[in-house]
Amino acid sequence: MMTSARIVTAGLVGLLVAATCLTAEEKAGQGKWIQLFNGKDLTGWTPKFKGHDLGENYKNTFRVTDGLLTVSYDQYEAFDSKFGHLFYAKPFSNYRLRVEYRFIGEQVKGGAGWAWRNNGLMIHGQTAQSMAKDQSFPNSIEVQLLGGKETGKRSTANLCTPGTHVVMDGKLIKQHVINSSSKTYPGDQWVTIEVEARGNTIKHIVEGKTVLEYTDPQLDDGTKLTGGTISIQAESHPCQFRKIEVMELKD
Repeated sequence: MMTSARIVTAGLVGLLVAATCLTAEEKAGQGKWIQLFNGKDLTGWTPKFKGHDLGENYKNTFRVTDGLLTVSYDQYEAFDSKFGHLFYAKPFSNYRLRVEYRFIGEQVKGGAGWAWRNNGLMIHGQTAQSMAKDQSFPNSIEVQLLGGKETGKRSTANLCTPGTHVVMDGKLIKQHVINSSSKTYPGDQWVTIEVEARGNTIKHIVEGKTVLEYTDPQLDDGTKLTGGTISIQAESHPCQFRKIEVMELKD
């Protein structure tokens, strides 16, 4: 049987460990969460669709339905490669981004097979104003959001690199898609994803677990990216977000 002294000592050690963990957690997330989506309308966000002027919300694709930021295709007859992005007004550098998303309904006619239950968080992106009218995707780092099928593996929080590269294990990676180690999330369940962009290091976190990490995000020409715009996608499958928030971190 453990003596009283040992019990007290063990308790103190436990408290010290907990305090250390709390301090580490606080250091990992300094500041307060800022709500980028207000749950009511698209204030602070601007749409840009391929082939259309900045600010035109083509066929009312981005909307708020029952308090959820929704990517909807109920006014489309076919997708017709109308790739869209919804840009937040303010750029960010050092931050944690947290979203809760789910896929709903059926993919619109004409959407590509790879775009089934597919959306993305575009970070370190170019400004919406700098995109060419017929540009499909902003130059950015994409944290790919995927929904799984009823069978088989399909990870989420993968990395895509439209107009960009990253470094992993000391090597420049030019591969366009790199899968994460996340599990598969089929159906219409809500999934929480965080992105931590700190200095030149970026982490993808799913349900509290780091599933991918890389460094030195850069444009194809080698220009280093230390921050940029945040946007979400419209790639042909209905999707909803009930939370989009950011915590700015100290440099």
